[in-house]
Amino acid sequence: MKTQEVRQPEREAEHCGITDFQELQIDFVALSKHERKMSTKPRGTGQSARNTDTKNKRNTILPPPRSGAVVGIVDSYEACLKALRLPHGAVDFLEWRGDCLGYEIPKSKFPWIVTARHPAEGGKNSMSTAARRDLLLALVPAADIVDIEVRSLVSLHSVVSQANARGVLVMGSFHDFNKTPTLSRLRDIILRAEDQGASAVKIAAHTETPADVARLLDLFSLNRLPLAVMGMGPLGMASRVVLGSCGSVFNYGWLHEPNVSGQWAAKDLAGILRQCSVQDRD
Repeated sequence: MKTQEVRQPEREAEHCGITDFQELQIDFVALSKHERKMSTKPRGTGQSARNTDTKNKRNTILPPPRSGAVVGIVDSYEACLKALRLPHGAVDFLEWRGDCLGYEIPKSKFPWIVTARHPAEGGKNSMSTAARRDLLLALVPAADIVDIEVRSLVSLHSVVSQANARGVLVMGSFHDFNKTPTLSRLRDIILRAEDQGASAVKIAAHTETPADVARLLDLFSLNRLPLAVMGMGPLGMASRVVLGSCGSVFNYGWLHEPNVSGQWAAKDLAGILRQCSVQDRD
């Protein structure tokens, strides 16, 4: 397959490993139990009336709440080769980073989440709004879900409209690589995404303390849109296990190499979330 020429992502600082995660489990166990109960409340109350019919149709692609679905990130030629060789069941979804790889998305046994990331939220190649719009319009026919930053839902309304017409779910996303914003700020982002036509929301924030992770856990008490919530940075790996076990519907992992600190390899994340799911049923 052909790909656009892109710069290789720079390596981030080393993230915490499985030993660190085991040590942090004690800090999170009380929060985890509390938020598990909150995340089992019925979702979808208070949704805007203008989106109800399309949400009922498109939400069938979403995994059930608390399923811990794993997304393998395809952001390089090497990652694409690995994605195409994955066996059934290795991951649940693949994410196509159009800002890294362009238009030529291959067929896959896994459903595609497509995105062309905004430069201010980690996007490559400094793509303009018009370039991102054209790329996403071309990718939507191959997608099951299109990820558009909440900041871009209005400027990329034509992509939202095409996705709605094709039954492709629109996920609004927000990334903060420096901090975990306040709870009120995060709630405002989710409500704005809902008002602007998103049927799910992804939140990724830099996490350094258990309080940061607790703030992300608190988002599940909103009981509005399905949420994909994850941490980056020092507590990124620990947070992704906790959040994936407590309600995050999509949980991202790398296929070739991490592009931010705090990411798991997709296969390792899938394994540990499956283990958590089995323990939860026991």
